[in-house]
Amino acid sequence: MAIVKTLIRTPWFWGLVGIALLLTLNTLKDPTYLAIGINSTTGLLAGNVLDILRVSAPIIMIALGMTFVIATKGIDLSVGSIMAVGGAAAMETLRAVDGQSPFGAMFIAIAVALLIGALLGVINGLLVAVVGLQPFISTLVMMLAARGIARVITGGQNTNATNAPFREISNGQILGLPTSFVLAIAIVVVVSLIMRRTALGLMIESIGVNPAASRLAGIRPRPILITVYVLSAVLAATGGLFTVSEVMTVDVSGTGYQMELDAILAVVIGGTSLAGGKFSILGSTIGALLIATLNKTVLFLGVSAAATPAFKAIVIVLLVLLQSERVRNYVLQLGRRRSRKEVVA
Repeated sequence: MAIVKTLIRTPWFWGLVGIALLLTLNTLKDPTYLAIGINSTTGLLAGNVLDILRVSAPIIMIALGMTFVIATKGIDLSVGSIMAVGGAAAMETLRAVDGQSPFGAMFIAIAVALLIGALLGVINGLLVAVVGLQPFISTLVMMLAARGIARVITGGQNTNATNAPFREISNGQILGLPTSFVLAIAIVVVVSLIMRRTALGLMIESIGVNPAASRLAGIRPRPILITVYVLSAVLAATGGLFTVSEVMTVDVSGTGYQMELDAILAVVIGGTSLAGGKFSILGSTIGALLIATLNKTVLFLGVSAAATPAFKAIVIVLLVLLQSERVRNYVLQLGRRRSRKEVVA
């Protein structure tokens, strides 16, 4: 009973409930929805669940970076545009080094994309930590600027490239799971170990709780804030790599469009407060999986483009209400009143 009460009070538990409900809804429409078979063309496993895992990889990346930014009481609205920059840099690099070995070209493209992402993250961090701009303003400016940078890199055109190893990042599989999802989970594990086995995670949380007190404790907020925004940008660029590797094309207008909203929702659903402080990496990962499942459900149910935002909003509001302790206590009180009335009757 104690375990059940603990789970009910855990925000990411309701994310799992939401995923289960959405999958159940899809299964009611099509009983074979969860079926997994073999793709006769590629010889790989195929199914809706695997599709959800594949499309969740970029969301997991940007949600992971957003988690630490929000934990410092900040926000990063530029992650979607930085995804486009990372994808554009990778595609242009692959075209430029087409004559080299496929694996060499892939690693060069990845390095260039991550380096540019890191530079944009440094700019965000300097604007917030050194210049003193509000995170909302500085990252809003970067959101607009980065999309322009992506257009400059590609000459304003959608760029495509050919590279078999790079394409396998999203279209390949490891032990039957999409490669991009496996890589995303591996990155989550590595970042979790860094945050929880070193003092970095505690310093991020302390800055979010009380910056003045953290300074008195000997913590220098500026380097931590810069690190957080660099990490967010690098993970966003990684998400961009996952996105463009699926179709080997970058759409400078569409790649990463409004993904910052999905990242923020995933973090909030996972239990990290927008007021800063403690963060939940597991919660953000589950929140990202929920957003991916929700996006897939919208397409599967044939919800019109006009009604899609309303449908997503209803689901997310219901989940947030379930996470609210005040709402849960109210429901419990109603249940107790009903039980008392039944006993009296």
